[in-house]
Amino acid sequence: MPTPNFHQFTLGIEEEYMVIDPVTRELKSHEQKIVVEGQKLLKDKVKAEMHQAVVEVGTDICKNAQEALEDVASLRGNIAAIAHDMGLGVGAAGTHPFSHWNSQLITNHDRYHQIVNELQEAARSNLIFGLHVHVGVEDRKMAIHIANSARYFLPHVYALSTNSPFWEGRFTGYKSFRSKIFDKFPRTGIPDHFQSIEAYEAYVNLLIKTNCIDNAKKIWWDVRVHPFFNTVEFRICDVPLKIKETIAIAALFQAICAKLYLLRNQNLNFISYQRALINENKWRASRYGIDSMLIDFGKETEVPTRQLMLELLDFVDDVVDELDAREALQYIHTILQEGTGADKQIQVYQTTNSLQTVVDFIQSQFLLR
Repeated sequence: MPTPNFHQFTLGIEEEYMVIDPVTRELKSHEQKIVVEGQKLLKDKVKAEMHQAVVEVGTDICKNAQEALEDVASLRGNIAAIAHDMGLGVGAAGTHPFSHWNSQLITNHDRYHQIVNELQEAARSNLIFGLHVHVGVEDRKMAIHIANSARYFLPHVYALSTNSPFWEGRFTGYKSFRSKIFDKFPRTGIPDHFQSIEAYEAYVNLLIKTNCIDNAKKIWWDVRVHPFFNTVEFRICDVPLKIKETIAIAALFQAICAKLYLLRNQNLNFISYQRALINENKWRASRYGIDSMLIDFGKETEVPTRQLMLELLDFVDDVVDELDAREALQYIHTILQEGTGADKQIQVYQTTNSLQTVVDFIQSQFLLR
């Protein structure tokens, strides 16, 4: 049996932040001034997004969760300082509580104009803020195996990240409405199982050949083998309110990848479930967050999500110390106890009946560890 290589499971984290007018608390199209200033300081770690009211950041390649924590904290701190100097605020939530997408400007860039031209209102209304976690996997055959198996756990981790209960001034009844908005895009959601990396690449090449896409980055699934990097990329989560929430979620994705790799190294496989079944759990996570009952397909029964999260932490426990992730994963217990960003947003709204106060709360959490 080959010696497991846990050093390959590096972390890269991308977060999307909202730019806020401090007076009205509306989203603010800022003509990418924050991005321009951010790039002077942080180079390509800061990027524009399709809507001008969005700033995207990305960490360096981090060897463990602690490195990622310092990098995300630095990025949030720098972006907040730049915004403050411009008289603007920033926050992290999957949707803005009340701003309308139709009053927000699109970034002047060929790629975004092309997407809007093709997808029309689905693209213009896609004013959402996500968290993307890249986990390093050196071998692409192993990467497709991990992506296939990790699909089962996507709703569990998604439930932890739920942070978008409001949309255009309405309480949606969902803990994460962001995914409902993104569902309007093609090639989103839980992917199918692929028999091999060759089967996946044949699928991508067919889409390119038939002019469905011009490159594989227009496959926006909840998890994908990245077309250009040696990573498995997890894209299902809302951007969390706080830094430690982001790091706990990233560390959990990293641990899931390492555990599935370890099992494969021992000639063991995790059961692969149908996309249609996993989608049932994704819907429940979107609607109810960590208060949901998810389906344990092995036992064919509903189980409280909090219980399944504890079982998931037990499942990955034998790789956690190899990854130096124990401290980061401890914070999951805090989320289970105190609630997700969505739970906290709803609590503020129920107490104050003010969505402006919810925006103030979102901003207040941005730099908290």
